[in-house]
Amino acid sequence: MLDKTYQAGDVEAKWSEVWRKHRIFTAGVGTDLPSYCIILPPPNITGKLTVGHALGTTVQDVLVRWKRLQGHNTLWLPGTDHAGIATQKVVEQSLESRGTSREELGREKFLEECWRWKEKYHESIVRQLGALGASLDWTREAFTLDPGVSRAVREVFVRLFEQGLIYRERYIVNWCPSCGTAISDEEVEFGERRGKLYYIAYPFVDGGGEIVVGTTRPETMLGDTAVAMSPHDERAEAFNGKVVTLPLTGRKIPIILDEAVDPDFGTGFLKVTPAHDATDFEIGLRRGLDPVVVIDRDGRMNEEAGRFAGLDRDEARERVLEALEEEGLLRKIEDYDHSVGTHDRCSTVIEPYISRQWFLRMETLASPGIEVVENGEIVFYPERWKNIYLGWMRNIRDWCISRQLWWGHRIPVWYCRECNEMIASIDTPTVCPKCHHGKLEQDEDVLDTWFSSWLWTFSPMGWPQRTEDLAMFHPTSVLVTGGDIIFFWVARMIMASLAFMNEVPFSTVYITGIVRDMQGRKMSKSLGNSPDPIDIIESYGSDAFRFTLMMLSPPGQDIFFDEKKVDVGKHFANKIWNAARFVLGQGCPEFTDTDPGDEPIPAAFATLFGARPGGAMELGWEDGWIVSRLVNRMDEFEAGIDAFRFDEAARTVYDFFWHEFCDWYLELAKPALRQEGSRSTGTIVTARLVLGASMLMLHPIMPFISEEIWSMLTPDAPLLAGYRAVKLPGGLISRDLERDVELFREIVTSIRNLRQSFNVPPVQRVNVVINCEGGSGLVDRLRPYCEQVRSLASVELLEAAERVARPKGSAAAGLASMEIYLPLEGILDIDRERERLGKELSRITGEHEKLRLRLADTRFLERAPANVVSKERERFAEMGDRKRHLERILEDLG
Repeated sequence: MLDKTYQAGDVEAKWSEVWRKHRIFTAGVGTDLPSYCIILPPPNITGKLTVGHALGTTVQDVLVRWKRLQGHNTLWLPGTDHAGIATQKVVEQSLESRGTSREELGREKFLEECWRWKEKYHESIVRQLGALGASLDWTREAFTLDPGVSRAVREVFVRLFEQGLIYRERYIVNWCPSCGTAISDEEVEFGERRGKLYYIAYPFVDGGGEIVVGTTRPETMLGDTAVAMSPHDERAEAFNGKVVTLPLTGRKIPIILDEAVDPDFGTGFLKVTPAHDATDFEIGLRRGLDPVVVIDRDGRMNEEAGRFAGLDRDEARERVLEALEEEGLLRKIEDYDHSVGTHDRCSTVIEPYISRQWFLRMETLASPGIEVVENGEIVFYPERWKNIYLGWMRNIRDWCISRQLWWGHRIPVWYCRECNEMIASIDTPTVCPKCHHGKLEQDEDVLDTWFSSWLWTFSPMGWPQRTEDLAMFHPTSVLVTGGDIIFFWVARMIMASLAFMNEVPFSTVYITGIVRDMQGRKMSKSLGNSPDPIDIIESYGSDAFRFTLMMLSPPGQDIFFDEKKVDVGKHFANKIWNAARFVLGQGCPEFTDTDPGDEPIPAAFATLFGARPGGAMELGWEDGWIVSRLVNRMDEFEAGIDAFRFDEAARTVYDFFWHEFCDWYLELAKPALRQEGSRSTGTIVTARLVLGASMLMLHPIMPFISEEIWSMLTPDAPLLAGYRAVKLPGGLISRDLERDVELFREIVTSIRNLRQSFNVPPVQRVNVVINCEGGSGLVDRLRPYCEQVRSLASVELLEAAERVARPKGSAAAGLASMEIYLPLEGILDIDRERERLGKELSRITGEHEKLRLRLADTRFLERAPANVVSKERERFAEMGDRKRHLERILEDLG
């Protein structure tokens, strides 16, 4: 028997251990069952899960548990990411706090520190996922630096290198001075900032005047090698080829023409700094300009900056401006909003920097990735992400894959110190294949973290070997992820799988919304507005948290999350628990099913939930109705999950269980339960069936409480086998019965509302007259339900007839083809009630008028805060509704 109150923590701990001990979530091989596979986007080993992680994890778990219930051989593959930059940075910070550094330790000992960090925080990630109820197959867990994955990474690198798609070149890259490494274009976040536009004079060397150049970064002018104009500028012919003096340096630089220059920006003259601007770098390549590097890797000015050497780039800006002012070359300064790129990991402003890096040519790989999305082999939910993906793929740029780090996959390239041969190899070479010398040095850089992640649908399954897992589970089924990594990860995985597996990596991509706080800000650790999911789980329970996330998540839309919203899930869990205690408390009846074809509860279903063959079973209309509604709701729930409408699926099971099953059926069932014999048997069997089927619907979303209740209902039948056993036939649906019961519910609700309007106590039994439209047949339709109307609405005498007159002094409620009258004589003092309501109406009318005048006052509307005006409008609408309600009641009183 269930405990009196639901203790979420105890139930969650119990079932987590049961699932772990019995390896419930371990996928099989060599089976004929249809396969279903999802890969968990590998969380970084440096972090804690956020509410955003909890959303994505819950969506995946709902899908996996649902397919497992349907009899699929499911694999939800867990793994963690080594997170090169993020991990190296936190380990370096740890070393710094202990008075040392990675340089002092050396590469080998530093990597040992990183592995210790990984082991420590990996367990934290596992515990957090377990607390969420994630049904992952931990026997197949992978890490992006595991030996097998590492070999797959080297295999891919060497293949691409041998195809000529990987190359090394001195090129301008996005450089993070804080992390000390190059990063890809996709790792740069751009945001609008209020800055300045500085106008600087560049004198002609012949003394014949000057040109004025506008720039947002005056410190980089020390590296200028030219000034460019648009060839379409009307001044181009006059200025092309002239030479100016670069301020503060004395260097002579030419004026050139280039199509990249916007003649409408600033003065139409563009300072060209090939070493510190991507556009200028391209101009420099076209015009043969040698770059002058004035900012080092650490963001400080170098010796090429002359007197400004050693200054931080921000401090150098101030000193350069002072020097320009002193020399009379700073013409003006304007406020200017412009886009600034920062590193998505540490928010440091990116420095365009020329360095030798490894790149992967992407255009060849992108073409098949475009085709499979255009022809529908891969589908995006919501569909708008398809165009975002295609837009990026059609304009793809080469990928900078090298990073100046120690933690990660070291680039599998060696250099011969004797003949300078470059060797790309999967295995570590011992001699140079060209000169046979043994003095080889491996490249110092590591690969971008995403270079291992883009292989994630197949490398953890044993590729390049032809393994059973690959044969069974690749392609995977669905990828669930956030839109922020569609370029980092989704697009690259599609390209990698097509290139190395010759098939798509998955057929469906589901993009979750962004989790925001109630102010609309994206939840993040830096803002401090993201509650810890573990704290939420400890306060409310995992099931409550999961259910709330699903109810709040229409596909592709952002979620506005407040921890208090989890109260909805907590109250629902308590409702489920109390209803289960009530049903289970009725015991396990004996029954006889003499003709299964005529009964809405076939014997196979009844015995599944503990009913024992033996006695007679009689069913009432309410039993047939709730079973009909159950079959409908199970179909709706399944359709919601299959369409990725998790919000609709959650709402379906919530509305059915709370309102139809608990509020109506269990209340209707109580009189039958008080009887003995076949009538109570039928009701108990029905209630147990509906409770069990409801647990099957709930299980993907609320796995802990559903497992616990199921185990009490049917200890000998595993829940995972239950869905197939309780797949109720569509013949149990009765549209006519559902239509009649809906009318019955409307009648009961209307009577209850009338009682409430006139403050009639619940214990006071009343008389009710139902006036049915002539020839409608409603009187005959209502006859089977009259007894339950009297019971649920506390009615003494109930009269249902056609064209009956309205009793004097009665309240009325209108429904389709009928009116309901509640005589008030003898129930309340009508004169006294009329006087009371008249005073209330007078007060409400006065307040309503005051609000009307206030909202008509333009001065109030212009001066009051928007939220105040909004609240006053809400009050005005509420007062209007209350005023009309009182007028109707007074009209009823005559």
